[in-house]
Parts: sequence; C-alpha cells; structure tokens
Amino acid sequence: MADTTHRSGLPMTDDHEPTAEEIEAFQREDFFAPLSASADEYPRAWNQSAAFIYKRIVRPLAPAPPEYVTLPLLGAGIGERQWDVPLAIAKWNMLWEAAQFRRRFFSEEEIPGAMREIADRGDVNVVFVPRTTTRYYEYLPLFHLLSHSTLERYGLPLLRGGQWPFLIESTSVDRYLPADFENRVSHAWASAVWRHLIPGSPQRAFSASDPIRLLAHNLDFWLPPVTAVIQEILRALPVVDATVAEEAVPLDDGTVLEGAVTASPRMGSDLWRGEAEAAEVMRLTVDQADADGRLRGILDAVRSHRVEDDFSEHWSYAREDFERKLYHKRSKIKVRFVELTDTIPVQGPETEVEANLVFSDFLALLDERERQVVILLHSGVTRIGEVASILGYKNHSPISKRLARIRKKAAAYFEVP
Repeated sequence: MADTTHRSGLPMTDDHEPTAEEIEAFQREDFFAPLSASADEYPRAWNQSAAFIYKRIVRPLAPAPPEYVTLPLLGAGIGERQWDVPLAIAKWNMLWEAAQFRRRFFSEEEIPGAMREIADRGDVNVVFVPRTTTRYYEYLPLFHLLSHSTLERYGLPLLRGGQWPFLIESTSVDRYLPADFENRVSHAWASAVWRHLIPGSPQRAFSASDPIRLLAHNLDFWLPPVTAVIQEILRALPVVDATVAEEAVPLDDGTVLEGAVTASPRMGSDLWRGEAEAAEVMRLTVDQADADGRLRGILDAVRSHRVEDDFSEHWSYAREDFERKLYHKRSKIKVRFVELTDTIPVQGPETEVEANLVFSDFLALLDERERQVVILLHSGVTRIGEVASILGYKNHSPISKRLARIRKKAAAYFEVP
C-alpha cells in the first residue's frame, strides 16, 4: 500500500487520512518541548546552514547590522502561488552571511510582491519574520534564552526551541501562545536580565516607573544586541568546505563587488543548548548592549539622578546608598531608642506628648512601617524579634534594617547645624 505525506507532516495511507485530532496532536508535539526537558537540554536555539542550497555565498567584509521586518505569510499576489512568499523568505533568511548583499541572489521574478518594497531598496540587511499577533518570531531570540522555571513562573509555554533566522512555519504559532505573550515575555526577560543591571538589589525594590526597570522590560532594546551575539557565535563556526577558496565577487559588467568575497557557507549548529549556555549568551547580550558604553551611560545617568519615587517600599542596597547620600552629614549625636520615665521632660512647642511617647515633626519623615516600629518599641515590646512577629515578618532582619534607616534619619533630623 502506497504511503504519502499529509500537508501536516503526518504519514497518510490510501485508507486513512489523519483526523483533526491527530493533526493537532502532531503539531503540538512539534511545537512543545517535553515537560521533563533537563537543564542541560533546555532552553535551546539553533541555525540551519545555507550549504543545503548553496556551495558558495557572498560574504561582506563589513556586514551591516540586521533589522527585522515583519511580513504576512498568508495570501499571494497576482500570479503568485501560496508558497511563493514563505519559500522566498526561507531562501532570503538562510543567506544571513550575505548580510546586505543577499538581494543579489534573487532575480526580479523570484521576489514576491510582499518582499519587493524592501528588496528594491538595494543592499540592505533585513531579516524577514512572519507578522503575528504575539510577535513571537520577532522576540524569539530573547524568549528562547529563558529557563524552564522562568517560563513557568510567568505562565509561558515550554516551546521546543527556536531557529534563527526564521525559515519556515508549518502552522500558526499564535494558536499555542497566550494573548498577552509579549507582556509576559517582557516581564520574564526583565526578571532574568535584572541581576546584570543592578546586582544585589531586587527588581521589586524599585517602582514600576523606575527608568532602569523600564529598560529591562523593553524587548526592542535587547533585540539588536542579542542578534549581534548570535551572529558572532555563527561567524566563529567553521565553513562547510574548507577547499573552497575565498575569491572576488564578479559582476555582470566585468567589475567586482567591492567589500565582499565569495566563500563556502558556514556550518549550522546549536546557538546555545541548556541553561548554562543560555546564561552565558545572556551575559554576552548585556555586554554587547554596552559595547559602545551606551548601556553603562544610561545606568550611570539614572543612578546619578535618582529620586525617592524611583523606589518601592522594599529595602535594597540601591535605596540604602541613595538615602546615605541624601542624608549624609557629619554625625554629632548618637541616636538610641529609649523608654521615657514617668517624668515628662521639657519639649519644644512643636512636640506633642501621648502616654509615654514624645511625638515630633521627626515622625513625619518616617514611612508607615517605620512609625509602627518606633511605636511598638516604645509601647513595651523591647525585643526586635517580637516586633517582627507583630508586623508579620518571618525573622528580625527587616526590622533591623528599618531601625538602621530610622537611626540615620533621626541623626540627620536632630543634628545641630
């Protein structure tokens, strides 16, 4: 009995065509990684060598940085077949090594109308990706650097792996992704990259409007550097045929193409495989973002111009440094928390006595939690552990840190000019 292949990729015989359920199960298996995927195998991304089609490619001596352009895959122009656009995109993207010169591999008839506007601009380095609602293919390099645990934490699916650059799509990936995929990836990426930006201070210690926190969530900012890192990895791979010599690129008019040579394509390979390699690529991405000092300049500028509203109520080393600079003065008094005796001392006209506790304008400098600590200490709760328990903390560490900040504020407030 003759076997053929259904367009879904499933085998089909003369007496059995795959059911909708079988097709769905096959496609899901093609998209999703097994939940048991180990940290040595996941996350993963790979590249397909152009040597499957080309023996020689054009390689520019100074490749232009690539840009991403989205195109609809469905629908064909006049005189075009359904697969003309997808196949042209696959061929175009496979020539990533040719960079800005890849247009020269196509005749006028080979470029579908959807790609023509870009191709007619001449020597431009563009990576085409499908236009999707979720923008999965645009952010694929960032998404596939995220660990299994990070994806689970943000409610993202465990997709099998990512191919860079995009070549072909058998079915729409949007059907397997949450509607707010881009937003979830933004939060997941920010959580993963944060330790490279402000070590020692958790993201929750900053307000939602903090500039560095916004930068960490901006996927479009991180896409160029991760793409540059991917190409650095690929350019370090050996060529498929070392016997193919690099030569000048001849043109139809008898001249040669300046700034380029012909060469054997490089091999395809995993770009990264497993959490350790993905973590290293993420670190390289941060380094690449700062290759010209741009990222470092942004971070330094933000740190130098921080305001109180940049922080949340959570403690952090960054906030402690900020407050140290804000309240820094030469200390002339020693601040202690002591219980008042029954004899009420003479206070200034701006103070108010309630029970055994003296309130002054100083308490206005404290936040709600800090005021609670002061009041509890004076009300007879003398052990820091007891204060922590009353306020709902698991240990005394948060109270100790708050006391340290309260002492600094008190020293700054009561200091004699």
